[in-house]
Amino acid sequence: MNTESVPTGVPGTPAESPLLSLQRATHATLQVLAAELADLDLTASESNALANLADGRGRTVSELGAAVGTRPTTLTGVLDRLERRGHITRGARAGDRRAVLIELTPSGRETAAAIRRTVAELEERALGGLPEEAVAGFLTVLRALTGVSARPARPARPARPAGTRGATGATGATGATG
Repeated sequence: MNTESVPTGVPGTPAESPLLSLQRATHATLQVLAAELADLDLTASESNALANLADGRGRTVSELGAAVGTRPTTLTGVLDRLERRGHITRGARAGDRRAVLIELTPSGRETAAAIRRTVAELEERALGGLPEEAVAGFLTVLRALTGVSARPARPARPARPAGTRGATGATGATGATG
């Protein structure tokens, strides 16, 4: 990614926006991961799902959806592809046959481990020279941004009618016209 064209240090520019900076960083890291994992022939969503299953613990579709940051209905297509390729199995969860449990197969474990190794290497290259406090602060910011989807949005302010300037505009203190 060419960062020379991105203005820095100027208030109000995209370089000063944490969200736009996160989006740039996400695109940059996804490009690096895609190049380094190209031999696996997986999409970013498939790699993300496998990486989140790499600890070997089975998860329900809802649990995996929360871990990867997507709705279970969106995750279904990803899981279909991973199952067709032999990386995961889906079965009933013990004690709750309504819940679908996602587990890695032997090839899935091998692939997930390769993804986690690549992610760990990229994290070390990108973050290894930073103080632990900076990385901890970064993780705190990421959790706050992730948590915003769980909080209700502020109600939008109603649009002002054309030609008015707020509560004490041209129509007087109460906004009444007479």
